[in-house]
Amino acid sequence: MKINDRMRVLVTGAGGMVGRALLRELAGRHDVKALTHAQLDVSDPGAVEAAVAGFRPHVIAHLGAWTDVDGCELDPAKAMRINGDGTANVVKSARRHHCRVLYVSTDYVFDGTARSPIQEEAATNPINAYGRSKLAGEVAVQTLPEHYIVRTSWVFGEGGKNFVDTIARVAFERDTIEMVEDQLGCPTYAADLAEALVKILESRFFGIFHVTNDTECTWYVLAQQILKLVGSEARLTPIESGSLSRPAPRPRYSVLGNFRLHHVLAHRTRTWREALAEYLGERVAV
Repeated sequence: MKINDRMRVLVTGAGGMVGRALLRELAGRHDVKALTHAQLDVSDPGAVEAAVAGFRPHVIAHLGAWTDVDGCELDPAKAMRINGDGTANVVKSARRHHCRVLYVSTDYVFDGTARSPIQEEAATNPINAYGRSKLAGEVAVQTLPEHYIVRTSWVFGEGGKNFVDTIARVAFERDTIEMVEDQLGCPTYAADLAEALVKILESRFFGIFHVTNDTECTWYVLAQQILKLVGSEARLTPIESGSLSRPAPRPRYSVLGNFRLHHVLAHRTRTWREALAEYLGERVAV
């Protein structure tokens, strides 16, 4: 079969933000089996094998992960069990049944010392347990000859806890909001990420892709735009990330360059400001 013909796609972590968006994007194009965390614990190799053997997918879109960064730092063994070993379980079954794997990873595999958009082949060096566990997943996936690793960052959208929804809520609960201004990254709308994921899994271009919305910003600038769009008069107070007592350190700079997405797939994402306006417009309308 041609790689972009109708395929059987098994989606793990289908109940999260990216999972829900991906299911909408795949609808009508491919035959999909969607499994939430409650339906499939990827840390259980027997359950993974049963799911893959029962559906015999052409592609496994592996989104299932523990993404609580501070939670991972407090329980690194659990993080590795789910994000590292769980991904290895998916890879083993994929190899056994001759299917490809698309794995969604993170900007947190980098240490934040870069000063320009990070290329796909840049050296990894995670500084927290979450990043280390996701990198372990990447290493497992790379043992397959036909794989896609998609790194993304600062994801927002329907169906999960995220920064945009949090700020939009507290914007009308507080007069003043403290906001980190010394971390630079790229917000990513789950719907735009899902569109790119489908283009990638329908292609023959294997390897690593970075996918974010276009242009970079700080958390402070992102929060500023959220307040503007929701019509809040709350004031932002800039703070440094070091003043927060969070278990997990965050990279100061994690701007991902979408180089292969642009030059190999000729796909460009819109700016985060455009995506944010659409998302908050939809949320307000609801």
